[in-house]
Amino acid sequence: MNKSLIALAIGGLAIGMTEFTMMGILPDIAKDVQIDIPTAGHFISTYALGVVIGAPLLVLLSSKYPPKNVLMFLMLIFFVFNALFVLAPEYNTLLITRFMSGLPHGAFFGVGSVVASQLAQKGKEAQAISIMFTGLTVANLLGVPIGTYIGHHFNWRYTYAIISLMGLITLLALYFWVPKIAPQENTNIKSQLSFFKTWQAWLLVALISIGTGGLFAWMSYIAPLMTNVAKIEGGKIPFIMILVGLGMVLGNLIGGRVADTFSPTKAAIYSFSAMTLCLIIVYFTVHIEFMAYLMSFITGLVAFTIGSPLQMILINSAKGSEMLAASAGQASFNVGNALGAYLGGLPIAMGFGYNSPELVGAGMAACGALMAFAFLLTQRAAKLRTT
Repeated sequence: MNKSLIALAIGGLAIGMTEFTMMGILPDIAKDVQIDIPTAGHFISTYALGVVIGAPLLVLLSSKYPPKNVLMFLMLIFFVFNALFVLAPEYNTLLITRFMSGLPHGAFFGVGSVVASQLAQKGKEAQAISIMFTGLTVANLLGVPIGTYIGHHFNWRYTYAIISLMGLITLLALYFWVPKIAPQENTNIKSQLSFFKTWQAWLLVALISIGTGGLFAWMSYIAPLMTNVAKIEGGKIPFIMILVGLGMVLGNLIGGRVADTFSPTKAAIYSFSAMTLCLIIVYFTVHIEFMAYLMSFITGLVAFTIGSPLQMILINSAKGSEMLAASAGQASFNVGNALGAYLGGLPIAMGFGYNSPELVGAGMAACGALMAFAFLLTQRAAKLRTT
């Protein structure tokens, strides 16, 4: 089991790097392709669009195949289109290959979450999922800074060549380390989609899309927050990001343990509530340099306690459609990325300070906590009806 989870974690590391390294080397790509920064920003939004489209689509189309084969196929797509992204000569071909490289993202985490939970010891399913997501958090801690350094000081294409190679390494690790698992019994597309006919499913989609937006309202503007409000030198921003990344690594592991100890839904309520409190504290204290450093670590930690609980909620709520539900969760997470960045930027555009996105983020996280509590009440009501 350990090797299987390591294989999934390597895939998470590769996917995390391909998504988040782009933000660090965007100026280098813009200069190389001779486009402006806003136009280069399309590589970020196009990737997210690929995630949202690819997550449910690829899971539905591959549901009749063994999960191991599906995971290998997804990493083959990842390897090929990141390699083509490296070789693409101009803006349009870069945009197409960037979109295609985003397609397997959500499906990989969706299928991988179910595989991890099936391989886990009973009562430790969320912790197994958190190990897979450790790769994603390590990407933010180490992979993205290293990839950004290589892209800035040498060539951004070298960075994505390494990322593509990591996809190939993941494919081989999956082949050798992940055992054969029987495909899911329910492969009928219509019956799988029936999960989304329930209002509980859409409550979960809204919960993830809005609640996790609180993280991105904070993260999207963390650099100007630190330089303009905390008055921290620009050269120290990488250290801030390392603190955030370290917090994410620890928070991810803590979130899995809390979900297994209590329940995934209760863990989600605790996580979103703590995130709300953290963002309010950041708003009022970020001008104090010590608090800026401390809350960067704590907020990163709290923010990433949510991943494993949400995946377990989706898996437990969609009997027969677990992989589709888990992949839809990843698509919703990317919607949260877009919503948080957009809504968090509105008060800045209106002339408020660079700490104003924290209040937007706190509101979004609070909505997530309330919706998680509402979902908990529906679970209790359903339990009472069956007893």
